[in-house]
Amino acid sequence: MADTDSRRDYGGGGGGRGGGYRNDRRSGGFNKRKRGREDDDFDQGYPNHRPRGDAPPGTRIRKGLLEIAEDPLRLPHEVAQNLAKLTADNYEDEYVKDIFATVALKLIVEQPFKIPFVAAVVLYANAENAEVARDAIAKTVPRLQEYLEAGQWREFKLVLRFLACLSPLYEEDAISPILDQLFDRAVDLQTASQDDTLGLELIKVILLTVPYLLAANNDETLRQTVSDLLSRTDIVASTQSPIEPLVDPYPDNNAQDEKAMPCASTISMLQRQLQEEEANGWPLKCIPRVYDPTLKPVKANGDGDLEIEANGNGETKTPTKHTFPGIIVPATVNTGPRALFPDLYFSLYADQEVESVPPTTNIASCIVRDAIVDTINILDFNRNATARFLNEIDCYWAPDTFVKRSTAFDKLRDIQAAGKPTWKPEDVAIDAIFSQVFQLPTPEHRLVYYHSLITESCKISPGAVAPSLGRAIRFLFRSVDTMDMELGYRFMDWFAHHLSNFEFRWKWAEWIPELTLSDLTPKKAFILGTLEKEIQLSFAKRVRDTLPEDYHPLIPTSKENEVPKFKYDDENTPYAKEGREVLTMLKKKAPEADVQTVLDIVRDQALAHGIEDPLVPIMDIYMTSILSIGSKSLSHVLSTIDRCKDRLLAVGPQSEAARRQIITSVMNFWADHPGTAVNLVDKLLNYTIVTPMSVIQWALQDHMDRGRALANLRTYELVFLTMFKVTNRVRQVVRERNNMTLPYSQRQQIDEALPREREGMRDLFAAIEDAVTGVAAGAQDEMVERFEGGEAEEELVKRWGVRWTRVWKRKNAVEEAVVGEGFIGELVEGELELDVVGQEEEAAVGEEYGDMDQVA
Repeated sequence: MADTDSRRDYGGGGGGRGGGYRNDRRSGGFNKRKRGREDDDFDQGYPNHRPRGDAPPGTRIRKGLLEIAEDPLRLPHEVAQNLAKLTADNYEDEYVKDIFATVALKLIVEQPFKIPFVAAVVLYANAENAEVARDAIAKTVPRLQEYLEAGQWREFKLVLRFLACLSPLYEEDAISPILDQLFDRAVDLQTASQDDTLGLELIKVILLTVPYLLAANNDETLRQTVSDLLSRTDIVASTQSPIEPLVDPYPDNNAQDEKAMPCASTISMLQRQLQEEEANGWPLKCIPRVYDPTLKPVKANGDGDLEIEANGNGETKTPTKHTFPGIIVPATVNTGPRALFPDLYFSLYADQEVESVPPTTNIASCIVRDAIVDTINILDFNRNATARFLNEIDCYWAPDTFVKRSTAFDKLRDIQAAGKPTWKPEDVAIDAIFSQVFQLPTPEHRLVYYHSLITESCKISPGAVAPSLGRAIRFLFRSVDTMDMELGYRFMDWFAHHLSNFEFRWKWAEWIPELTLSDLTPKKAFILGTLEKEIQLSFAKRVRDTLPEDYHPLIPTSKENEVPKFKYDDENTPYAKEGREVLTMLKKKAPEADVQTVLDIVRDQALAHGIEDPLVPIMDIYMTSILSIGSKSLSHVLSTIDRCKDRLLAVGPQSEAARRQIITSVMNFWADHPGTAVNLVDKLLNYTIVTPMSVIQWALQDHMDRGRALANLRTYELVFLTMFKVTNRVRQVVRERNNMTLPYSQRQQIDEALPREREGMRDLFAAIEDAVTGVAAGAQDEMVERFEGGEAEEELVKRWGVRWTRVWKRKNAVEEAVVGEGFIGELVEGELELDVVGQEEEAAVGEEYGDMDQVA
């Protein structure tokens, strides 16, 4: 076998590719170098002349672990052998012991792709120095127990996976008893409540651990044990959760519409796939088998490098066995810091004629997706490194799992005909990212993070990723009619954002036929919304220039006016003279008494014209003047609002109609730029100048337009941002109520305010549901009038009502699951004693609580 240059693998210090393991307070400071170890080269200031490039063993081990499996030109088992030999030979060094355990543990929970490779290093090292494996097990099991007790299920799953990959080292089967205990707890939870989701999460952990356990250990007894376990999990995994319909990306809103893809529950898919693998003798082809016990231990060659010698007769050295320190699964399992919901398998490419991703019948679809999704959500602190990992996923799986990178989709048919694998690594990675963009009820991170991953992936490999995205966009556009409404808007957000990063280039000519449809059709509404968002991210003229002429009528020239006209400059506008006077006074920062004199004139004229509430025209003049002064930038308008907020705040208690007129004035002034208008209403909510209920009533009562407004992007964004602000505030209140670092008396005050906050949130959900269900049933007040488009238009409007109803019922159910009385429980007395650091954190918490958006 060829010589192995260990210095190429591990020389030089430094970490692996950006990401590595975190060097921040969350990681506990694991990345700190220990002084003295690398300074051994110097004794009282005199160097010992270590040869340049020959780094200390600990540094080489750290670098080797961080970069393991990343080089496709080196055999993984050779790299693992080298690292194992280097670690075993230097294990008496305390720094080597510390750095190996630290880096290995951090890799397990931060770079899931590398778990089988890190496990292989431990398995190889066990043959050289059993102490390495013993320490690895001894330090990992307590971490597993910690994650279990804290309800950190992703970290628990990954550490359990690592221990499953080490199963050949145990004196007796240690993983199956853990899986049995988890199953027992899952059954108890499911028996107690059909709506339970924690039990489903435990079943998911079990099913995702089994493939790695059997890939690492071919013991026939273990296979039988797993078969027995699968026969028991089938009952839970194959039963549909009552919550699943709420998080289905393609709800059955209309029987005549065929779903783009039936999104099955992930655990039901896993159950069927594992049963299929069992019937075929557990091939588990995609999982890499890095540990090969038929290889002899590595040894040094004549040049001082390391080489591996194959054992031609297949003899194996019996590895040292170790006792597994057991863990205790508590009788009451911790739900964890995040609310859990059923996980449905969303895919853009699966189960099509040409398999560019694993089909849903293949175990690889769930195993590979799980590792990619975990990597994406764990490494959110470095999108560039994450994108590079995703670009190289073929390095971390068994050979021939994927076709070569950048293989054209057209060539897959020929490859498929030859009986070779046709899975494109680019499609698999993009598919996983979109599964998070379209995760219901909410993705783990902000959507812009997933947007940026797709953008970075395009920049790294444009020739490979761009065609994949083109097929994804076309698939999603075809599915807009049947897609959950919230996901349709997420698609719109991403599409506009993505195009803005690539000069707004897209083959718009493909969608020209859709322009003849009604604005109420989901496809036409999608096009209109996307163009509006593009304009928000750029300029109307620039966007128009990127479009075919057929689209130009959708972007009128009025949108090119960055500063809207002041409507009171027109003499035909009522109160034009007074409007100009108020504008001049506000610009000159005249005393409020002088402004009031002009507004009194407006009041008298309004009463003379029979207007019941003269505050309505008064607030229109006053707010429109503020908007005109601040039209140059957001900072200008906010400073003007801040200066005039006393009058704006005073109008609400006097007249609800006048308060809603403030919203109307904003929307009318920025009619050609509704995104700006929505943003300003959001700021007015922060000032409490308008209330959440006034925004909801303005959008879904005053300006419903016989239900047509439900197809408008502006309406959705107004309602969505308002409710996000309200629900976020209630969650903040709950979080501070349960913050044990706060004095109990302060937590009592927060607890007393919680019912009022929660009731306000419920009233808003009820108002939304009442409005949209009326549209869905055709019973909304204005809908009894005749539709211009006849029955076809009426049917489209009703379908928008159905889509809105489903979205807001789901959001209501989610919030009840997070902040409802049954979830948060009773207030627990007591508080933690704080040290200096704790006091600083308490101050930060108090500051955060004081800065919460006041929207009640």
